[in-house]
Amino acid sequence: MKRLLLAAAAALTLSAPVTATAQEKTDFRIAWSIYVGWMPWGYLEESGIMDKWAEKYGITVEIVQINDYVESINQYTAGAFDGVSATNMDTLSIPAGGGVDTTALIIGDYSDGNDAVILKGEGTLEDLAGKPVNLVELSVSHYLLARALDSVGLAERDLASVINTSDADMIAAYATPDVEAVVTWNPLVAEILEQPGATKLFDSSDIPGEIIDLLVVNTDTLEANPDFGKALVGAWYEVMGLMAANDEAALTAMAEASGTDLAGYKAQLASTAMFYEPGAAVNFAEDEALKETMVNVAEFLFDKGILGEGAPSADFVGVQYPHGATTGDANNVKFRFNTEYMLMAADGGL
Repeated sequence: MKRLLLAAAAALTLSAPVTATAQEKTDFRIAWSIYVGWMPWGYLEESGIMDKWAEKYGITVEIVQINDYVESINQYTAGAFDGVSATNMDTLSIPAGGGVDTTALIIGDYSDGNDAVILKGEGTLEDLAGKPVNLVELSVSHYLLARALDSVGLAERDLASVINTSDADMIAAYATPDVEAVVTWNPLVAEILEQPGATKLFDSSDIPGEIIDLLVVNTDTLEANPDFGKALVGAWYEVMGLMAANDEAALTAMAEASGTDLAGYKAQLASTAMFYEPGAAVNFAEDEALKETMVNVAEFLFDKGILGEGAPSADFVGVQYPHGATTGDANNVKFRFNTEYMLMAADGGL
């Protein structure tokens, strides 16, 4: 499963980030975890498409599935991988907040309904007041809940409690009598909404473009090895072309790898704003709304005490956007949205 944020306690146990300047090399490793928008990474590995593009540039790229999403980011942050699939929020919190200069090489999609607030029984968001809510604490679910409550003039303090519940335990938890509301992500959302009486109160389509799914890589490694970026982006958009063309074999392979069937996977894709065309991803990165989103995310992380150890303010980590604009501390830029390689793909330059 995906989209766990690193809890504050876990942040203290990470290995020290690799700070030495990266050198030229030919062997690279990417970590990914199960989620509708990241299933192409598994297909890239299994289909041989990644090998084909890596061979074109004289390198090797190993794509490794990690069952625990947060662990995949931990390992990337500690230097065990050159890149990892992650959300914008987790990238800001974990590697960037931990001092590892990280680049968003590919903007794959944003959640457009995959994340949801669900009430057991009928009701509205206002009815959450005084109720306990189960979710993965300090996750994008927590962020979604905060945004949902704010939309109706409520705050977390108006709830009875927020109960930290593992994504692996969410389905079982929802079935227990004492659980009244949950916040989670697909494919769990789809399964819970099949239960009698489940009511979706709010989902990520209500905050479009805020929960962003990325492939991020170590900035120093990318700068020293541009062919690494070219191979990844070239392979990714070959698969995006298959998906956009509704290639049944490719989509079925991704569906089965994610534990569902073709219809189930297509249903999840329907609530995922995939950027099948690189130009669309570039436009998203260059939109002023991205800056506003990242400021909101930074404020949420700072409020929860997980924007880097000892962060003095929400501006602690600098985020750089295409054409050089920044939010946060321009003297501490550790998160970069780089459209150079996606532009190459859009222009047929890979």
